[in-house]
Amino acid sequence: MTNNPQTNIKVILAKLGLDGHDRGVKIVARAFRDAGMEVIYLGMRITPDQVAQAALQEDADAVGISVLSGAHMRLIPRLTQALQDRQLLGNLLLLVGGTIPEQDVDPLKALGVDAVFPVGTFTQELVDFIKDNAGKAGDGRQAAE
Repeated sequence: MTNNPQTNIKVILAKLGLDGHDRGVKIVARAFRDAGMEVIYLGMRITPDQVAQAALQEDADAVGISVLSGAHMRLIPRLTQALQDRQLLGNLLLLVGGTIPEQDVDPLKALGVDAVFPVGTFTQELVDFIKDNAGKAGDGRQAAE
């Protein structure tokens, strides 16, 4: 999980569980690509283990999960465990976006999520966050409002 001027930032994006709405994550993927990042979109109905394995195989700098189904408090703990099992948690950025109630932000961060971006967040904010924090994962949890 290194980031230097000669290396593109590599981001894994996915939709966990049965959430079938992917327009937003595709917009985010385009914004990341336009910003010069390498994006691997795994698609919908992906398991936490599939995301963690892809992050390991691809040597990702960040993982971004889009959740609109309300299942984030069941799925993200499984993802953080899968990342921890592969010694990745804390060594890459973990971002969650979507319909996340405010009261769930701190519990998600306690699990190892670096930032939570609610529906309506401008894509430039996500781009800036990754560019500012890639390579610094594990240096403390970041806040995104």
